[in-house]
Amino acid sequence: MEIVKKYWWVGLLGILVFWFIGMYNGMAAKDQKVKSAWGNVESDYQRRSDLIPNLVNTVKGYATFEQETLTKVMEARASATQVKIDASSLTPENMAAFQQAQSGLSSSLGRLLAVAENYPNLKANQNFLDLQAQLEGTENRINVSRKRFNDEVLDFNTSIVGFPRALVASIAGWKEKGYFKADAGAEKAPEVKF
Repeated sequence: MEIVKKYWWVGLLGILVFWFIGMYNGMAAKDQKVKSAWGNVESDYQRRSDLIPNLVNTVKGYATFEQETLTKVMEARASATQVKIDASSLTPENMAAFQQAQSGLSSSLGRLLAVAENYPNLKANQNFLDLQAQLEGTENRINVSRKRFNDEVLDFNTSIVGFPRALVASIAGWKEKGYFKADAGAEKAPEVKF
């Protein structure tokens, strides 16, 4: 009994160490989920990027004088693929730069599909229809991946801001991750005129 009274602090220290390890491991698991979700987002964007040359080449055969639109799509694709973010640097600033590059590509693709509306033979071409359907499906995948990523970021960010977890996160060097945000002007509904 004398030993217990003399070394009670060793037991308390052991409890604190295990508590710290448990908290650290929980946050590390959440960090890995964010990285995994980011990998899924990158994969979906890569799929879109891979589809674009096929779509552009299919359109080229029908819309030879729309070269400027095709060139802008390929330039936007090149720009979007140059902006890379490592899963360890998902800061709000890096996320904004990545999202801006991807928004430019989305805008260019929208213009390309609008141009394609002027070509009835192109719209009836099976390759074009297949690519357009794949691109629409990919855009849906991107949207789902972005939402899942934001959910994981919310879970991670929430886990590192409260006390005493903020202390553990600070020791581990974890900082809040950036979210995907709506593009500028997305709050306005598109105007449809007949």
